Amino acid sequence: MEEEKVHISVVSPVYGCSTSLLELYIRLKKTLEEITPDFEIILVNDASPDNAWEVIKEICQKDTRVKGINLSRNFGQHYALTAGLDYTRGEWVVVMDCDLQDSPEEIIKLYNMVVSGYDIVLGKRIIRKDVFLKRIASKLFYFLFYLLTDVKMDQTVGTYRIMSKNVVVNFRKFREQSRFFGGIINWMGFNVTTLEIKHEDRKYGKTSYNISKLVKMALNNILSFSDKLLKVSIKLGFTLVIISGIFISYKIIQSLFSETKLIGWSSLIATVLFSTGLIVSVLGIIGIYVGKVFEQTKERPLYIIAEDINLNEQK
Repeated sequence: MEEEKVHISVVSPVYGCSTSLLELYIRLKKTLEEITPDFEIILVNDASPDNAWEVIKEICQKDTRVKGINLSRNFGQHYALTAGLDYTRGEWVVVMDCDLQDSPEEIIKLYNMVVSGYDIVLGKRIIRKDVFLKRIASKLFYFLFYLLTDVKMDQTVGTYRIMSKNVVVNFRKFREQSRFFGGIINWMGFNVTTLEIKHEDRKYGKTSYNISKLVKMALNNILSFSDKLLKVSIKLGFTLVIISGIFISYKIIQSLFSETKLIGWSSLIATVLFSTGLIVSVLGIIGIYVGKVFEQTKERPLYIIAEDINLNEQK
């Protein structure tokens, strides 16, 4: 059976934003109908702690162009995005958050730009309306990400973007367990541009990212995209060996040509403790990389769908 063609698909992962879903649907429907009646909206419930799935089901029953995916547990935003993208059928695919900080009306601007000859158009938020802590954490993450991976990413660009079907088809080939949606899209290349969009205050729900989650996500993304930490640890180890060799040689020569006694047990113990700590840290970094290899070799599914509505099973 030939797959039905859709002009535009919209994918939005849902977590903690049940109160925004109806408004999201109404505004998306109005905006997309200005471009084409041939669209689909895929809402992926990532085990939201509120009644998001019940709201999604109600919307799906009213409009079959809305597809609902209910994941069996909370897999995380990037996995929920993957689930939605795996089932899109559109020639053009929009990815956006469900909290309405990124206005659905901006899709028209993104679409007009992408059809002019681009594969990807990224929404660029010049003035971010996030809380102060999230803005600082975001800047710190992108700085460390570039420092440790050599991959330059724009901190004003979030999830909001539009992509061609070709980009999505190639994205589906990436099945690694450690997932960083923005990083994968950036790595793929293609003809990319950015477009300034409005970023609104958050009216519904609150962000699920606390300091602990942000640190965990940053570490995971950095380790997934680069082995630079291993290279840095090797260089640091060799540097310490050279410094230690020079210091030991100096002390031996000093003891041979002078009557100076070799003293300094406290400094010796401190040096041993420092070296031991460094060794353990390096082994820990290696252990994390080995753990990621172990996770990948198990080849577990990236997500599990517990229930779906109006979903075309063909990919």
